[in-house]
Amino acid sequence: MKLKAPLALLLVLCFVQCRKAGTDSENASTTATPAAAAGDAAKTPFSWRNATVYFLLTDRFNNGDRSNDVTLGRTGKAGPLRGFAGGDLKGVTQKIKDGYFDELGITAIWLTPVVEQIHGATDEGTGTTYAYHGYWAKDWTALDPNFGTEQDLAEFIETAHGHGIRVLLDVVMNHTGPVTPKDPAYPDSWVRLDPVCNFKTMQSTIECTLVKNLPDIHTESDKPVELPEGLRKKWQQEGRLEQQVKELDAFFESTGYPRAARFYLVKWLTDYVRKYGVDGFRVDTAKHTEAGIWAELKKEATKAFEDWKKQNPGKKLDDNDFFMVAEVYNYEAGRGRAYTYDDGKKVDFYANGFESMINFAFKADARKPYDSLFAKYDTVLHGGSLEGLNVLNYLASHDDGSPFDRDRKLPLESGTKLLLAQGAAQVYYGDESARPLVVKGAVGDANLRSFMNWEALQKDSVAKATFAHWSKLARFRKEHLAVGDGRHTRHQEKPYVFSRKYNKDGYADQVLVALDAPAGNKSFSTYGVFADGAALKDHYSGQTVTVKDGKIALDSPFSTVLLGAEK
Repeated sequence: MKLKAPLALLLVLCFVQCRKAGTDSENASTTATPAAAAGDAAKTPFSWRNATVYFLLTDRFNNGDRSNDVTLGRTGKAGPLRGFAGGDLKGVTQKIKDGYFDELGITAIWLTPVVEQIHGATDEGTGTTYAYHGYWAKDWTALDPNFGTEQDLAEFIETAHGHGIRVLLDVVMNHTGPVTPKDPAYPDSWVRLDPVCNFKTMQSTIECTLVKNLPDIHTESDKPVELPEGLRKKWQQEGRLEQQVKELDAFFESTGYPRAARFYLVKWLTDYVRKYGVDGFRVDTAKHTEAGIWAELKKEATKAFEDWKKQNPGKKLDDNDFFMVAEVYNYEAGRGRAYTYDDGKKVDFYANGFESMINFAFKADARKPYDSLFAKYDTVLHGGSLEGLNVLNYLASHDDGSPFDRDRKLPLESGTKLLLAQGAAQVYYGDESARPLVVKGAVGDANLRSFMNWEALQKDSVAKATFAHWSKLARFRKEHLAVGDGRHTRHQEKPYVFSRKYNKDGYADQVLVALDAPAGNKSFSTYGVFADGAALKDHYSGQTVTVKDGKIALDSPFSTVLLGAEK
């Protein structure tokens, strides 16, 4: 992105200053214990519209158990970044316990799918590829041993909840994993193997395989199907056939659903909610099935979540309902509620079980000036087409080959625009540490999926400065509902000063933010947002200031000011 000279200069100045101050900022922030962080979060009601969601590939984040690095005979040599790398649930749990997510201001963690994956590998011209990413399911009722055990999942969720962090599981219902010599296809009654989608119509986007050799589940059918013989034999060998069949019989009897393929999946996926208290689902490839199946999933997941809360009254975080966010590829906030297929047919996924949609427009919107960006989402989310609904904004992801800052040249601007925008924010693992998105030798999506750059966070000045910047913004967001869910007002252009005000359900909050302010001494009006005598905390410098004569004066080396009432 080309910047006007003054803005570019200020961003460079901020970057240099943050690098100089990065060590001090990090040392100060690490003194907060997880318990203290969770206590601070308790002061502010949780809203998914103000959530900061950390999205990670389970296999690429942190290796907490080296004994499960190679399982199920996955010993073949994979292409660059196309094999299992050792990350697991224990590794994520360890980072929660270490306080990493508290320090970063994270309020929800979204994991890639952890169910058992195909045992073999594929090679579609990009090198031998194993199911390290989690999107090639073989058995939805079991966890993949490379990711960990059900005990590991239980500990992860309980630890996250103990830190006030919600958990989103990534779920796939429209396809199984590819067919390999080790992984025969589900029976024809369950899946179709052709045609490959051409995406020209709604039908040719839904009743087809996304790509060659990715069996598509007959989600459109209500026809009863038998349990796949492969699963029956597998469960028999594992000693759990009788229990699984008993549970399926009870589910279909109690719900009255036909034994159609999709309802098996609904049962299997909601089991994780009922058993462990999963707070929500991120739904993969939602536009590649009939929209109504997501309302069915939401109905059963809501029941399961309520059951878990009744069984675990002391463990629930709040009374929020079960949450679902959809990946409808290329859905763009600002174009209405509905997604339009290439043949002109429209579907409102918000009316089919979803509170939120992943917003594919945000990375383009982020190339606009601050006020254009923030004013758009104020209009869309408050009185506009998405009034009362939500979006999940992102700048980088696991399968978007055109991220906002592919070469990581604008790590501070990225954090500012993402974390100060209205709606939920998706931090893709390594956004906060400038993890490279281009890797020598990698092909396609593999570039986006390198292992988390923990060493850089210890040694590299850019990674440290980026983390310091992102963590300050995200902790400010976490403490103030007004940031992501308040009404936006611009007060001045240079430096750019705006306020956000939130007032719902008996809770009020307001913030005042200055961007691209001069380093050193600075003074500006509070524009009536805060009264004289109010004690305000600048979450960026850590200083406390008092409003006097309608103004605040602050001496800090930073060009960002994040003001909220001292709590």
